[in-house]
Amino acid sequence: MARTQKSPRKEVRRPVWADVSLSALTHNLQAIRKYVNPPEEKRKTPRKILSIVKGNGYGHGGPEVAKALEKAGSDWFGVTCTEEGIAVRNAGVRNPVLILTSFVPGEESRLVEHDLTAVIHRCEQLALLDRAAARQRKKRVPFHLKIDTGMNRLGIATSDVECFARQLAKCKHLQLTGVFSHFASSEVFTNTAVGQQTCEQEERFYAALERLHALGIDPGIVHLANSAAIVTRPETWADMVRPGAILYGYHPGYDPMEKREEAEKRLVVKPVMSLRSRIISLRSVPAGAGVGYNATFVPKRPSRIGVLAAGYGDGIHRSLGNRGSVLLRGKLAPIVGIVSMDVTMIDVTDVVGAEIGDVATIYGTDGAHSHMASLVARSVGTVTSDLLCAVSQRVPRVYLR
Repeated sequence: MARTQKSPRKEVRRPVWADVSLSALTHNLQAIRKYVNPPEEKRKTPRKILSIVKGNGYGHGGPEVAKALEKAGSDWFGVTCTEEGIAVRNAGVRNPVLILTSFVPGEESRLVEHDLTAVIHRCEQLALLDRAAARQRKKRVPFHLKIDTGMNRLGIATSDVECFARQLAKCKHLQLTGVFSHFASSEVFTNTAVGQQTCEQEERFYAALERLHALGIDPGIVHLANSAAIVTRPETWADMVRPGAILYGYHPGYDPMEKREEAEKRLVVKPVMSLRSRIISLRSVPAGAGVGYNATFVPKRPSRIGVLAAGYGDGIHRSLGNRGSVLLRGKLAPIVGIVSMDVTMIDVTDVVGAEIGDVATIYGTDGAHSHMASLVARSVGTVTSDLLCAVSQRVPRVYLR
């Protein structure tokens, strides 16, 4: 029988949506917290969790998942920019929100106004933030310092610690409450230069911290570990960890590949999002007839071709054309032809009983069956986060308890 799952909204609308399991999200947060706070350590202060909700919460809906995560006990939140931070605040989140890629000149006042924690990655940003704090008569505005330890992307150079200290001494309205860096290759464990990079970054980071201490500066919360480091490098956990992909149910890729299986056993997480669409058309296509743009798929046998009400404008990666598949009635049905902006064709010839209205899972779970976004991503040579973040704003998210 066809699936009888109800449409995500009462009104009649285009049948594409994403189910977001808040119970899976909560499970993942709790599993991470337990994992980075092993009882044998007997820490007086448990390690904090900074949940990464940037990129619209990896496509899951940033404000909505932040609100659910705060209720479940997340200590901090990480977003990319002031706009994302304000959206999280407007959802009612009150815990600290870190603006990971900092601010551009002119928006520092909005950042202070909404009680968002700035990241300083250039020394000259200190004066801008201090003036904004003074204008709003704030005694002490908190910020975190980012140190570049070898990724060569954002952060002050380790050689600029003294310069930072001099500039900070001039700022009467700022308070350093955290210091961090970001790993470039924490998932790589090969005996190569890249495989050694994480250890080198960690050494540079702690050397910079020692210089801060020597200058009489309290670094506040120290944090380093991203998803891969959380799972496989406990020496990097410090005071707080920053889960991203694992929070949403997916481990990053590892090198060597065997590390992924090991990581999945160490920390069991559940996929949070399932992207779905319904079949809106079915037709019989004779052998030799082209399907879709440029006739890139030509069936060698008489076939039944279904059309899904979702395309690359919704989040179905265009590279899945003639390569990917969707989960339908417990079976994988191949995606055929070029993925269009608004629709995608699938071959349902071998799916017995397939009919208009059936629900196809592009990735995620469907009862006892699953079609993981990580496997889909690897099949087209990209990362899981690319697929998750690609789910567009026009796809409604349905939050399930």
